[in-house]
Amino acid sequence: MKLGAFSVSLTVKDLQISKAFYEKLGFQSLGGDISHNYLIMKNENCIIGLFQGMFEKNILTFNPGWNENAENLASFTDVRELQKELKEKGITVQTEADESSEGPAYFTLEDPDGNQILVDQHR
Repeated sequence: MKLGAFSVSLTVKDLQISKAFYEKLGFQSLGGDISHNYLIMKNENCIIGLFQGMFEKNILTFNPGWNENAENLASFTDVRELQKELKEKGITVQTEADESSEGPAYFTLEDPDGNQILVDQHR
């Protein structure tokens, strides 16, 4: 099962303070929009998203169709196919992608310890 690029989406109290902290650790902005309360930052192959006021808890994020530079992959497993495969394996999906749709979509689930997981396809 190929889930695509991996990142951790962190819920932060103050985006500017968090941005400055992670820059000191060597992270640089990769995307996002600070005026919309989120940034995507990268240090080598490590990717984090900083989100102010959007989520209650930190989230593990996978992006089918992208590599760690947010570049499109030539081939990938569509988010709807991943969802179907996980459901067939008995995993409960909390928010489902519309299996009759095409293009961008997402689904969410939780691991056994309550950690949130987002599988978010942008293409």
